[in-house]
Amino acid sequence: MINIEIDEHSGFCFGVTTAIKKAEEELCKGETLYCLGDIVHNSKECERLKRMGLITIDHATFEQLHNVKVLLRAHGEPPQTYETAKKNNLQLIDATCPVVLKLQQRIKRKWQETADEKRQIVIHGQTGHAEVLGLVGQTGGEAIVIEDTTQLDRIAKDKNTYIYSQTTKSLEGYKNIVEAIHGRVEEERHIESFDTVCRQVANRMSGISEFAKSHQLIFFVCGRKSSNGKILFNECKRVNSNSHLIEGPQDINLLLTDNVTSIGICGATSTPKWLMENCKQAILDYKDNK
Repeated sequence: MINIEIDEHSGFCFGVTTAIKKAEEELCKGETLYCLGDIVHNSKECERLKRMGLITIDHATFEQLHNVKVLLRAHGEPPQTYETAKKNNLQLIDATCPVVLKLQQRIKRKWQETADEKRQIVIHGQTGHAEVLGLVGQTGGEAIVIEDTTQLDRIAKDKNTYIYSQTTKSLEGYKNIVEAIHGRVEEERHIESFDTVCRQVANRMSGISEFAKSHQLIFFVCGRKSSNGKILFNECKRVNSNSHLIEGPQDINLLLTDNVTSIGICGATSTPKWLMENCKQAILDYKDNK
């Protein structure tokens, strides 16, 4: 008898859930709704909402729109986006995650408070990620983005330094960055770090680790663009070498399910529950037809 378990703690985080709910509510009114960027880093969920009528646009298209309704996803946006919306008479449905919004406000406030200092704002995050672009925008584009310790040469040694993190980065990775920066910046300079990793995301690390250990075979379901997904999948792989990254049922190598009795299905904060359920059903159908 085979046991297939879906991790109860995997799936959308609060911010993503709220954004999708807002999109569904607007679409159910039958009105045209645009979304600035993919609402979530999961192609299957984006396709579902597209079928409901959601129109995904990039920033170039956004700047050309007038007098329509646009949803801002959970990742947040830089100030320029709001300025454009006001100029073009766009009605914004702002679904910025409260955790991200608070972080934007903290960075902007620190940037303004330290304007007279010889200082730098450092953000540990993925270059080009939507959330990171929004955070950098709070500093007029001057914040320094560091993905890992190989990029420390971007940081000046002779400036007061204030360090933040993209909310979906790993806590361990952030601590390593902070330690490395302390070793680079001159001792007489002021260095201050702020733990801005989202705990709803960070707490999933230990949970996903225990889940991956408890099964012979793991299928980790997430979109290829998911920053959080890469971190969580790497943790699965670390504790269970028989872990496989898939985007959906079509990616499952069903032969891997032969000769195992325990299979775990889990995912990122951008992975919908229905997609994990579909993956489970694909395995069950395969077993039934053998």
